[in-house]
Amino acid sequence: MLIDLHTHTDPLSHDSALTPDALVEAAKKAGLDGVCLTEHDFFWEHEKAAELGRRHDFTVIPGIEVNTEHGHVVVFGLEKFVYGMHRLGELVGMVEAAGGAMIAAHPYRRQLPFELTREGDWSEALERANGNEAYRHVQAIETLNGRGTERQNAFSAAVCERHGLAQAAGSDAHSVVDVGTCATEFEARIGGLDDLIAELKTGRFRPLWLRSA
Repeated sequence: MLIDLHTHTDPLSHDSALTPDALVEAAKKAGLDGVCLTEHDFFWEHEKAAELGRRHDFTVIPGIEVNTEHGHVVVFGLEKFVYGMHRLGELVGMVEAAGGAMIAAHPYRRQLPFELTREGDWSEALERANGNEAYRHVQAIETLNGRGTERQNAFSAAVCERHGLAQAAGSDAHSVVDVGTCATEFEARIGGLDDLIAELKTGRFRPLWLRSA
């Protein structure tokens, strides 16, 4: 199954121009089997996500993208915002208690310079990134981000290889043109949130690049 693990919709993500219905319609057109709603620091009510899925006869899974001091983390298994969850240690405790799963999103951000002007820029950025505490707790690293460049995604893959974690992909869609750029292919059928969490913990999935935005 092809699942987009990382999307943003209006109005819960203020920087998105993509409505939930437009997201699902575009995902179906792109040949995906499901999408995850991962707004910036906002939760979808699980029943509203399920209602959206029923309306389109499509798999829609609620999650969240949390901005922590160690970068952005896509989280599955929590249902409401709790004060302190922007601190990685607090977030990890909440997710573990709930039996959830986490993915480190776009590791190149805050680490890889926009331009590599010195010979050692890449290796220095990689060393900085490799010290990120988040990688000790996540189930996977997003090595394909639909809004990232080829070099940025290569950096994420290098970080992931260093830590021996599973690789995932998400479009990080903020507009309809972003949908369908990349997705994560799962070996098993994903019918909902519980299935997704279980499969993220097995590592039986891989990132796929589908097209350029």
